[in-house]
Amino acid sequence: METKNKIIEFLNYLKEIYGEYIYTEESFQGQNNPYIIKESSQAFSTSQISHSLDIFSIGTDWFSAKTLTELEQKINKCTKCNLGTTRTNFVFGDGNPKAEIVFVGEAPGEEEDIQGLPFVGKAGRLLTKLMKSVGFEREEVYICNILKCRPPKNRKPLPTEVELCKPYLLKQLELIKPKIIVALGATAVESLLNTKVKMAELRGKILNFYDIPLFVTYHPAALLRTPGLTQEFLDDLKSLKEIFEKGFKK
Repeated sequence: METKNKIIEFLNYLKEIYGEYIYTEESFQGQNNPYIIKESSQAFSTSQISHSLDIFSIGTDWFSAKTLTELEQKINKCTKCNLGTTRTNFVFGDGNPKAEIVFVGEAPGEEEDIQGLPFVGKAGRLLTKLMKSVGFEREEVYICNILKCRPPKNRKPLPTEVELCKPYLLKQLELIKPKIIVALGATAVESLLNTKVKMAELRGKILNFYDIPLFVTYHPAALLRTPGLTQEFLDDLKSLKEIFEKGFKK
């Protein structure tokens, strides 16, 4: 009975998010894909967003959480992948739970793993500084990552890790309901849209993610490796600020 009730609750969750119908892969053949990556009228590529939701790997029904606090409490003991056994701290996210802008990075680094907070190392401090320089206060936005646990030696997330952790991010976004999502770096964009990207082509552009504008820019760690990118990053933040002020700010 417990398993039956869990399945029913999970299907009700899917109904809330996706509607009355369940579509198979064949359902999309010959139809316009709703997840086309666009900037103005120009299409760059097409990506059908998919993710795995394992409703039995954790003893709590995280997908039914009504707040970020509840969600964090239900998933912060996750060990669905090996990173759950090597982390120091689970890095859920930080910021305004009703933020209109959500910044999404790749994965926690060493300092993040120690403190249990996202973007608190050198790259994070640089992000906060540059955001402030164009008028964004860190407390006003929300910041999180694709992965909630640090990969060993800060390596790139594995596809299986992304697949298992991405549903948590989608639930965060569902609860926050941002007006704009900012993808920091190629890995964040690729993980969100399930497609390979070239930052040179997409940087500073607005794409489509579940009908939410997705703004693409560099990960701040790239600025530490290549300081010459800093001005481009600042230009992107200024553009983001202008777009937000004109079209989305309440």
